[in-house]
Formats: sequence, structure tokens, C-alpha cells
Amino acid sequence: MDTGLLILRVVVGLLIAGHGVQKVSYRLGGNGLAGGTEEFRHDGFRGGTLTALAAGAGQIGSGLFLALGALTPAAAMVAMGVMTVALTVKRPHGLWVQNDGYEYPLVLVVVSGALALTGPGRWSADHAVGLTAWPLRLSVAAVVLGPASGLLTRAVLHRAAVPGEATAGARPVG
Repeated sequence: MDTGLLILRVVVGLLIAGHGVQKVSYRLGGNGLAGGTEEFRHDGFRGGTLTALAAGAGQIGSGLFLALGALTPAAAMVAMGVMTVALTVKRPHGLWVQNDGYEYPLVLVVVSGALALTGPGRWSADHAVGLTAWPLRLSVAAVVLGPASGLLTRAVLHRAAVPGEATAGARPVG
């Protein structure tokens, strides 16, 4: 079981971190901070650069902490929050990723939640410092608060569509 959790944590954590790196830099195929900012504006979010930086930092930090198995419920909560926002952006396109749907963010939310509930396993930073079992109420709180914070972020930062402006649900022409 510990080997499976290690592999799951490392792969999913590094994918989430890599997703954040793309938001704020040209690394890993990203479009730099300007591209990340434009992506959020195109998707109808306020905040511009600050929103892109916060999302990128949340993904990088939570992904690296998940990969290490460090403060696992908190890391999972942040990962679930940022990926819930991504899910809401992709939702108008349906489930499947080939249609730009929310399949990928949903998988990351579910896996992060499962890691919050199972714990990181024996080969983790948490275990190395003696955090061998998180209280169930803390893990459940992380699973509830992560997606809730993502939905709250969406409600606060998403602006109403302006007539004639592209929205998250609109397909680019051409």
C-alpha cells in the first residue's frame, strides 16, 4: 500500500505542480505570467496577474507538498481548491477532455481528496516527522473545504459575461 501511495502522490503532485509552473512561466510549455494572466481574463476572472500568481503558487505549492507527502490534508485541500476552479471553467464543455471538458481537473480533485483521507503512506515527509495518522475530522474538513474554497473563489473572482466578449463556455472561432 505504501508503494502505491508513494507513486500516486509523486505523479499527481508533480502534475499539479507542473500545471502551476505553466501558469507563471515559460517552462513546461507555459506561456509565461502574461499568458497565465490572459488565460484567466479569457475565462472571465478578475484579478489579472494576481489571480494567475495565486493559482500558480497554489498549484506549485500543493503539488510539491503532495509529492513529498508533507502536511498532506492541507496540501490536498489547496490542490482540490485550485482544481475545482479549473473544473468550473471546463464544465461548460462537458466531461471529456477531448472536448476541453473537466475530466482531468475532476480526476485531480478526487485523487487529492483520496490522499487527504488515506494519508500519504509510510514513505512520506509526514511519516518521517511522526505524523503517522491525521485525525479523520481534519481530513474530512480538508475534503469539504478544498472544493468549497474553489467554488467560493469562482463566485468572488468570476465576472459576469459582457455582451460580445468571449467567455469560458464560448469556443474560439477559427
